[in-house]
Amino acid sequence: MQPIELHQIDYSILIAYVAFVLGIGWALARYMKTSSDFLTSARSIPTWVTGLAFISANLGALELVGMAASGAKYGIATAHFYWVGAIPAMIFLAVFMMPFYYGSKARSVPEYLKMRFDERVRALNSLAFAVMTIFASGISINALAKLLTNLLPWQFDVNLGFAHLGSYDCYLWICSVVVLLYVLKGGLTSAIYTEVLQFFMIVLGFAPVVYLGLKDVGGWHAMNHSLEAVATNPSAIYIKDPGTTYAANAWTSAWQPLLSGSAHNPMGVDLFAMVFGLGFVLSFGYWCTNFLVVQRAMAAKNMTAARNTPLVAAVPKMLFPFLVIVPGMIAAALMTMPDKNYRIPPPIVSSAKYDAAVAAVQSASVTDLAAADQAVSAALGKKIDPDKINALVTANAGSKLSGADIKKGLYNGIAENDYDSVILSLVRKYCPPGLLGLALTALLASFMSGMAGNVTAFNTVFTYDLYQAYIAKGKTDQHYFWVGKAATVGGIVLSIAAAYFASMYNNAMDIIQLVFGFVNAPLFATFLLGMFWARTTGTGAFIGLFGGIAGSTLFHALTTVKSNLDPDGHVVNQMKGGYLGVHAIFPSEMAQNFWLAAFAFTACFSLTLVISLATKRTKSDADLKGLVYSLTPKTVDHNQPVWQRPAVVGVILLICCVILNLIFW
Repeated sequence: MQPIELHQIDYSILIAYVAFVLGIGWALARYMKTSSDFLTSARSIPTWVTGLAFISANLGALELVGMAASGAKYGIATAHFYWVGAIPAMIFLAVFMMPFYYGSKARSVPEYLKMRFDERVRALNSLAFAVMTIFASGISINALAKLLTNLLPWQFDVNLGFAHLGSYDCYLWICSVVVLLYVLKGGLTSAIYTEVLQFFMIVLGFAPVVYLGLKDVGGWHAMNHSLEAVATNPSAIYIKDPGTTYAANAWTSAWQPLLSGSAHNPMGVDLFAMVFGLGFVLSFGYWCTNFLVVQRAMAAKNMTAARNTPLVAAVPKMLFPFLVIVPGMIAAALMTMPDKNYRIPPPIVSSAKYDAAVAAVQSASVTDLAAADQAVSAALGKKIDPDKINALVTANAGSKLSGADIKKGLYNGIAENDYDSVILSLVRKYCPPGLLGLALTALLASFMSGMAGNVTAFNTVFTYDLYQAYIAKGKTDQHYFWVGKAATVGGIVLSIAAAYFASMYNNAMDIIQLVFGFVNAPLFATFLLGMFWARTTGTGAFIGLFGGIAGSTLFHALTTVKSNLDPDGHVVNQMKGGYLGVHAIFPSEMAQNFWLAAFAFTACFSLTLVISLATKRTKSDADLKGLVYSLTPKTVDHNQPVWQRPAVVGVILLICCVILNLIFW
């Protein structure tokens, strides 16, 4: 992808945003006097701010890039991640779980586990969560560094003597330093207010892209008509292998293809995997136990504000598919329209491979086109469209084409899609100067905020749940305040290391989804039993949580996806599983992740239940008051206006969610 030509107004918007977020950090620095101020915002943030920060903490690089990618690859079924995989869990968090989190005065999710169970459960969850946040942060900043390297005209080549830094390295370190500065100055509060700014930047930056894209394809109905052609022959735009076909509504209906079975929808999942794997285990595991998002609600100024935080976030969350999924559907529709001169970008291929492929075309003979196809495919290291490569070879034989023209033909002849580049390609296609700067700033905001959100969660868990709990007990508050700042620096450095690791793979989305399955799915089983069954013991919770994580690892080691097997049935990429043998094959990575999460939850739930019945309780009912639902006085909302009662608002939101599912049935 060639660098985008930015104009002065685009640079001005980018620079203004960076200056503004740094200004937020500096403005809040004078209020950061204690560890509570820095790490938990001293529970002082208004509801509307925590609500928008709650959704923005999840609206990072993976969501913006990944959901647009999935919109092209799977269609409107991707909305299940919102209407099935988010809204019900957010309502459950507000109505049932926030009273425990906020009422217990716990400073983090692991600290609540210590209060409910014991130090072993807290330590295991703290370590698992710390690893998860570092990888999530690293993946966000890796995506941003790649974006800036590919799109901005400034290319760097710095030799420090002991190290050589290219453009990717420079952008990675520059962006990490910017995040470090505003988080180090303003702590969690600066991250939260920056996330609110990010929310509005994303809406302002991407709403015009959706509008212009829909207008270009002829409107919503015209887009759906084009997607019917995609469904009946997805191989025509390189989404599926030749011979694969689906019903005409596979990309435009959320439920009907799913009800027909895993072989009849592009996501390759069945009803059980969707409802139990995503809608229950992954959804509730993420939204109800992930400290990254729960931390925003715990920063609210009172119990009512904390409970309303997920509900405020649920309103825009319900509508976000139209902003982040529809662009992917537009991209798929555009590929069926030859007059639009658009394709989803192919995977990045090095200049050396393009040069080798150009040489293969120039030396090819029109009398042996099959050999030419093989030579070009081998040179590029990618699947190719034989018809397009044959046409290119024939055109070059008739009148010698320039190297640039051949490269353009090769680019269009690669029969693979880089779905992560969908949103960038649409920004490039539709955004004029000014709007381009706004859209790129929205991407910049999402990536930086994703890193900042994970780093602020990491520094809190490290300071309170690892350092204070096990390394240095009984120190002064100022000591923990400075440890929190040091943890911020350490979190940034570790995130950079994780970014270099993520840069070696092109399946970062799959990696982070697997991490969520390993950590959040079994943890939700621990929470579910712990909050609603007083008989759950610390030993049961610890062994169950450990067994759930270990069980998910074993499940991944013994399963893989169909596309990860070569013609002889051997595993191609062990990152997608099967490294201890293949005992089950799934049609897609998404299906594998849903079933893995279901297995991890079931293993943890079963082990915790059985071992709790076999071991003795160490905490009395009095100890568990405020920590277990049946032993805790119910929160009374009668003195609140109807529109502020979580149960009432939650029912209304569920009705709206059902209506959306019916509209796109």
